[in-house]
This record gives sequence, C-alpha cells and structure tokens, in this order.
Amino acid sequence: MKLKSSLTCLFIFAGFAANAQTVTLDYYFNHEVHKSANGQPERFHYLWDETDNNGFKIFGEAFTSKGAKLDTLGVAPTLNNLKGSSVYIIVDPDTKKESPRPNYIQEDDIENISAWVKKGGVLLMMANDSVNVELPHFNNLAAKFGMHFNNDLQNHVVDDAHFEDGAIYVKNNPVLKTAGKVFMKDACSIRLSGAAIPVLKNKEGAVIIASTKYGKGTVIAVGDPWLYNEYVNGRLPAGYENDKAANDIAGWLLKQAKK
Repeated sequence: MKLKSSLTCLFIFAGFAANAQTVTLDYYFNHEVHKSANGQPERFHYLWDETDNNGFKIFGEAFTSKGAKLDTLGVAPTLNNLKGSSVYIIVDPDTKKESPRPNYIQEDDIENISAWVKKGGVLLMMANDSVNVELPHFNNLAAKFGMHFNNDLQNHVVDDAHFEDGAIYVKNNPVLKTAGKVFMKDACSIRLSGAAIPVLKNKEGAVIIASTKYGKGTVIAVGDPWLYNEYVNGRLPAGYENDKAANDIAGWLLKQAKK
C-alpha cells in the first residue's frame, strides 16, 4: 500500500509539472550583443539567467516561485512555436545602435502574435524611452491592441539624488495589488484607443501601464523594461517596492493565462 501511495503521489506531482504554465521571453526582437571580458561577442540585456544589473533573473524568479516554467524564443514567433506558452514577453526591441542587423517586427509577426493572443495567450510588451527602443515597428504591433507608445520621456531622473522624480504611488490597483510605491525612470507614455484601458498613471497623469482584452487573451503594455535586476530592488532607496511589483505583475499575468 505504501508503494502504491508513493507512486500515486509521484504521478500527481509529475502531472502538476507537466501542466505548469510556461512564460516565454523573446530573444529575437531583442538580441543585444557586446564583447565579453575575453573579447568575444556575448549576448546580454534582459536575459532570464543574467544576474547582473541588466538581467531578468529576479523577474524570472517571480514566475517560478508561482510554479511557472521559463522559456525563451530566439526565432520569429509563429502560432506553432508559441502554442506551448501561456505568457509571451517582448522587451525593448533592438535599434541599429544596439544590433547591426536588428529583427524588426513585421506584418507576419503581428498576425501570428495577435492570433495567438486571440486564442487565449497573454502578451506583455515592455518598451523604453524612444532613444533606446525601436518604436515604429513595435507600435505596429501595439496598434493591433489599441495602444501606441509615445515618443516622449516620462519620469526623467537625472541622477541618484533625484530618485523621487521616478516615483509612482500606487493605490487600489487591479494589477499592482501589494506594491505601494514603485520606481520607473525615463519611460514613454502610452496612448490608448478602442477597448484598451489605463492600469497605472504617473504623477503627471500620463499612462505608463495599459491593458486590454483581445479575443480570449490579454495584452499589457509598459513604457519601460523597469523590472530588470537593477531596479528590483537592486539599488533603490528604502520605501520603493519594485520587488513587490515584480511579484504582482507575474501573478496577474499567470492568472490571466489561466482564464
């Protein structure tokens, strides 16, 4: 009986692992390369396993702590290679300054991504200030969902003595349920149309985070890649809760995907 019980538990746990939600991070539209310490080309910036300031190690752990699996997609998205993903994240698509041959978002990509969302996928789009992100093609995708990343600079922070210029106070937020004060600097605002709604505005009233339903799926857009290691809570002064925000965002995305 003990053996039978043990095998039953093993099968149950295996079933849970097989049914774990998969969070896929784009490595195709964002594919920045620099020279490593030994002078060889090295992929960097917004990687799941990157532990320095540039990485998404902590954000990734917010998903895995909730039972999700992490994956990456280093080729153009299609319905076939997205079908196993619950959440798909596109962060800071490359400019020519960041990559000699950037992979711009094309019409086929937009059709594949939007079809995947329509079937129930959850898409997170994270932009940046216009100097550091390829907005024209990214906006072609955003437009499919009633959103547009503006060519502006919100929450500009000059130096570490002016952290408060990047502060956003959060209250009764449907996505950021536990974070009360977050930091997001040098972001772009988001213009909305159709069914898209604001999720978070800064002190000036500009929309910084927005979301919409699309078919059976959900899209959320943020004006900055703000949840990389440096600001969760790598070097933020006391009182900022980007670490809580990372957990809030991860939990909300996974919850939308379950629906």
